[in-house]
Amino acid sequence: MSRCTVFSWGCHVDSASDDYLPYFARHFAGTFALGVSTIDPVHPVADEELRAAALDRLRHRLRRHEQIHLDSRGHIDVHLYGYTSFGPRARMHSMTQALVKTPLTGLGPSGHIDVGSSWVAMTGVPAIDQTRLRDVDDQAEQSLRHRDLSLRPAKEFRRRRYRPRVRTTLIVALSFVLSFFVPLLIMIETLEHGADVATVLYFTVIAALGLMAIMQVAEGIAALRAPREPPQDEGGAPAPRASAIIAAHLPNEAATIMATVSSFLAQDYPGGLQVILAYNTPVDLPVENELRALAYHHPQLVLLRVPNSTSKASNVNAALAVVDGEFVGVFDADHQPMDGAFGRAWRWLSAGAGIVQGHCVIRNGDESWVSRLVAVEFEQIYAVNHPGRAKLQGFGIFGGSNGYWRTELLRRVRFNSAYLTEDIDSSVRAIRLGAEIVSDPGLLSRELAPVDLMSLWRQRMRWAQGWFQVSLRHGHAAVADHDVSIRQRFGLFLLLGWREAFPWVSALMWPTLVFAVLRDGHLPPFALILAILTVVTVVSGPIQIAFAFRLAAPEIRARNSWWWSYLVLSLLFYQEWKNLIVRVAHLRQLLRQSQWIVTPRGHVEHASGGQTTASARR
Repeated sequence: MSRCTVFSWGCHVDSASDDYLPYFARHFAGTFALGVSTIDPVHPVADEELRAAALDRLRHRLRRHEQIHLDSRGHIDVHLYGYTSFGPRARMHSMTQALVKTPLTGLGPSGHIDVGSSWVAMTGVPAIDQTRLRDVDDQAEQSLRHRDLSLRPAKEFRRRRYRPRVRTTLIVALSFVLSFFVPLLIMIETLEHGADVATVLYFTVIAALGLMAIMQVAEGIAALRAPREPPQDEGGAPAPRASAIIAAHLPNEAATIMATVSSFLAQDYPGGLQVILAYNTPVDLPVENELRALAYHHPQLVLLRVPNSTSKASNVNAALAVVDGEFVGVFDADHQPMDGAFGRAWRWLSAGAGIVQGHCVIRNGDESWVSRLVAVEFEQIYAVNHPGRAKLQGFGIFGGSNGYWRTELLRRVRFNSAYLTEDIDSSVRAIRLGAEIVSDPGLLSRELAPVDLMSLWRQRMRWAQGWFQVSLRHGHAAVADHDVSIRQRFGLFLLLGWREAFPWVSALMWPTLVFAVLRDGHLPPFALILAILTVVTVVSGPIQIAFAFRLAAPEIRARNSWWWSYLVLSLLFYQEWKNLIVRVAHLRQLLRQSQWIVTPRGHVEHASGGQTTASARR
């Protein structure tokens, strides 16, 4: 019986069936590390019954010629084939989802596992492949420790070049060069060679401005028509147990954490509320003693100090090991939800939603002009943009806090610490799994805003770069995903594609106008169209602000002076300032600059001492 094996590029004959693999099929190895969900740094070793159940669940997902077995460390090894790595990687993602979707035999209905995974391309050279397989095992163990279900490549596929840190001022200058001088030079050079691209750019900018104006007005109208109240529970079934996860980087949030936890303990929810404070801290802090004393008097409070954690994502993932609620609310450490928040969220979830995103309201707007600016902007985001988008495009967005998940869905999706905006990444993955994300502008939670411009710059820079990371990772796949409706795919294109391109496209207005003056000595005849659309786009902003004022939380709507100042600042600089941040964030990501600084979030009264202290969070 003949046999031909070329693992890198070539043919493979199965010794049992003599069936040939396609000539260009490549051999890929993957490893799954299993561990019972735990709050401990090291997962308990999966027993034989659990590993056997996992093998049975994955075996039917293999194709002809592919293999699965247990290695000496108790990991599940798979050998897959594909023309490129995309197919095997996508299949390993689906295998991970199959393992965590429902409890495995041997765990019971309340037991759950964490899964780490890694992959590598095989070469056919035994010495090299043995080294790669050992590395894949190590990477799978690292993925397991992070509890985020991420598929890690072996070291051979990771970029390890040193990237020097680039000063932000230089990146800002580079963004101006790329958005103004480079397009201007291209127009001049192409004109000298007999081609005039200025006209194309004129109408590109006109189309971009017109589309943005239409989108802003449409979102406002849709927000007025969006559901304002959750469905009524007509069945009379008792409310299930709920959990709340408060994620905290405690050194920066010690001043607010007692007040935050106390506000959750005061929640009146008939089904019973478990409150989990999942935090990381490099040193012991006095406030931990206060928290332990509070937990002694409130058995529903679980204090979970997450070792080796450096992110909100790791804290939330670790907390899932102790969650006992049918649904779970995820919050940052400065949030104080409204009374009855969990009951209201459950009404949406019991009607079929997978995630409910509430309305985040700024509670320190009196502190500075920056916090007032953010207070009004949040009304535009949470009272207009989110519900309007959900109405128009068929999906909402989980914004990182004041979001309520069905527990089994959160266990399937997890948070990935590789992204600066792990909330947006988890939202897109949940949408692609078929989950319904509802936006409820009446589900309020109050939080703190930055109080100075530099803190706001750093916060928005992290947000913008995180959005770009998610767009690069999910943009094409989400738009091409046939499991998502056409309406949702169009919405994902606008969200992950168009919103990233618009700051660059809109910036073309200035070099095209300058070029026209240099070429003709005056503005082009259709500059009037551009001017009109510019005015329409500028005016559409105030129109959306008017929608936000109509739908805003009462305590923010009552501050008339805040709205007028926001209107003026938006027209004069704020909108273009945010566009600049997006352009700089794109360049930071392309230059692999991913450092971030904890964002100061205002001043609050310490719950136990009364002194005024700065609060911060990621």
